[in-house]
Amino acid sequence: MAAEESTYRIPETLTEEQAGRMLAGMNEVIRAGEEMRKLRAEMIKVFVGLGWTQERIAQLTDMSQPAVSKQVAKHKTDAPEPPMGLSLGQYDAPWLEGRLWGLAEEISEACQETARCTRYVNALTRGKKRFTPQNVDELRRLVEEDLRLHRAVLPTGCQAAYDEISRGLDLPSEATTTAPASVRRSLAHRIQRDRLGAGS
Repeated sequence: MAAEESTYRIPETLTEEQAGRMLAGMNEVIRAGEEMRKLRAEMIKVFVGLGWTQERIAQLTDMSQPAVSKQVAKHKTDAPEPPMGLSLGQYDAPWLEGRLWGLAEEISEACQETARCTRYVNALTRGKKRFTPQNVDELRRLVEEDLRLHRAVLPTGCQAAYDEISRGLDLPSEATTTAPASVRRSLAHRIQRDRLGAGS
């Protein structure tokens, strides 16, 4: 009887494996949050370089004007960035990865739950997957599959965009700007989405 009582009194312990899994999920969220804050700070630099006012940037980023001013002041001593090209026809790896991400997201939305790339796109968007060469190759494979399976329902230009992105990723060129890879990816992602949405 005493043995039975002691069994009920002693709580089960959490194993290191369980704790590791639990913390891994938390760490992903924290890391994604930190990366997003860094990316936003870098994007503010880009917007300033494009000549946007701090007031306008504050509205777009949903930040207070003093917070934007603080970010801008941090980078005042930096050498000015050369103007960044925003045409799709750029062939450095981060730009092409951003275009691939935008294309995959467009496919995912057009095909709803049947797109093979949807889970991968969601993982990239939430920061659960990174743009490693292996992950980019896997996303390319999934996009190719979706293009083959869902061609009839996809927006005009998806296949042509993928062909150009794929050729570029096979032999990427050097970036012509010192902007961080995350900024290049985010810009290319947005511009690719807008281009496909416009049906061109």
